[in-house]
Amino acid sequence: MAAPPAVTTPDRTRTAPPQAPGRPGRRGRWIEDWDPEDPGFWAGGGRRVARRNLVLSVFAEFLGFCVWALWSIVVPQLPAAGFAYSADQMFWLIAVPALVGATLRIPYTLAVPVFGGRTWTVVSASLLLVPVLAMVWAVQRPDTSFGVMLAVAALAGFGGGNFASSMANISFFFPERAKGAALGWNAAGGNLGTAAVQLAVPLVIVTGAGVALERAGLMLVPFVLLAAVLAWRYMDNLATARSDPRSFVVALREPHTWIISFLYIGTFGSFIGFSGVFPTLLAGQFPEVALSLAFLGALVGSVTRPLGGVLADRWGGALLTIACYGVMAVGATSAVIALGSRSFPLFFGSFLLLFVATGVGNGAVYRMIPVAFRVAGAAGGGAATARAAAGCIGIAGAVGAFGGFLVPRGFAMSTAATGSLAAALWVFVGAYVVMAAVTWAVYGRRGTAMRAARV
Repeated sequence: MAAPPAVTTPDRTRTAPPQAPGRPGRRGRWIEDWDPEDPGFWAGGGRRVARRNLVLSVFAEFLGFCVWALWSIVVPQLPAAGFAYSADQMFWLIAVPALVGATLRIPYTLAVPVFGGRTWTVVSASLLLVPVLAMVWAVQRPDTSFGVMLAVAALAGFGGGNFASSMANISFFFPERAKGAALGWNAAGGNLGTAAVQLAVPLVIVTGAGVALERAGLMLVPFVLLAAVLAWRYMDNLATARSDPRSFVVALREPHTWIISFLYIGTFGSFIGFSGVFPTLLAGQFPEVALSLAFLGALVGSVTRPLGGVLADRWGGALLTIACYGVMAVGATSAVIALGSRSFPLFFGSFLLLFVATGVGNGAVYRMIPVAFRVAGAAGGGAATARAAAGCIGIAGAVGAFGGFLVPRGFAMSTAATGSLAAALWVFVGAYVVMAAVTWAVYGRRGTAMRAARV
């Protein structure tokens, strides 16, 4: 095979190999020398290698979100398949994958430098077969106990961990000047998996007068296998990828980590939580409406995430985040009004507004992290360094995902206590007001260093 072209820069000659020889005893596609910050290296082949890994990583992460969200669209169909679970039990089936996925995010992040991005993508993609095939088995047996079904649903949390490992892997491939855009596309592409599975499942499970829920899992099997094969064949491991577990320790001691994690529950947690429950809410409140419309919520929340980063660069992440919380409060209030008037258009429109605001808010909060830590470090903020900021990104992503558990459980408790979703929605309104106030007090007040830096 011909050698890759060398690129001459003013001070050195660099080659950006699509695959460099590994050290003795190291097997697989390992690249030993990776320097994306060098313009010559990047232009001479590094960009092409990084983009190839990004595309395949997005595909695997997209399927991870499909699996993570699978129960969100399967649960509303369980009664038609002969299952007699209570409303509270059905909300548990929606909530537990989010709980497991959030818990797996930090270990999945640390797995990339240990095993290599390519290797871990193959492993994590292959692991998606476990929840998919377990679901295929369980939904064909209406006598399955709730405990067993809950354990099967919990396995879908594997898909939630994929997001963290994918983001960590891609961050090593791109230079700082291109990292934000790459991670934005990676996140948006993965989030679209939620919308895709909510669109596809109602179409593939129809069988005359009934439903064949096992098809919801079977349709994913060939794609999961394809993702694993493509990752094995065309992705690369970077020997230069290093994780620093100390960054998590440093970040844990930094107050901004916990403030931003709290704020991310309101944006990303709301996105995951509302995505999970929206099909069930539609089926319960407006059963006459086609369930296939539910995918639109996750779709608009996914495609607006990159917009949040762009707008935050222009206006500042804190101010944009405050605006998003305001819009979310309006959307939740409007949804309460819709419930009282039994207006499907208003209810549906209110939730689409919520999804748009959560998507934009996701990008805005993530943009705040490096700026806030840089300002805090310059002001003598102790551990507020680049290392702490990196740790905060992982911790906030994990903590924020717990919102995917809290939102369904909030609706379940509201329904059990009052017979209505309104109480939960009012609690969410209060939470968004508090989060907006915290954002303003810490990052948005005039005359502060944070405001001056447009955090």
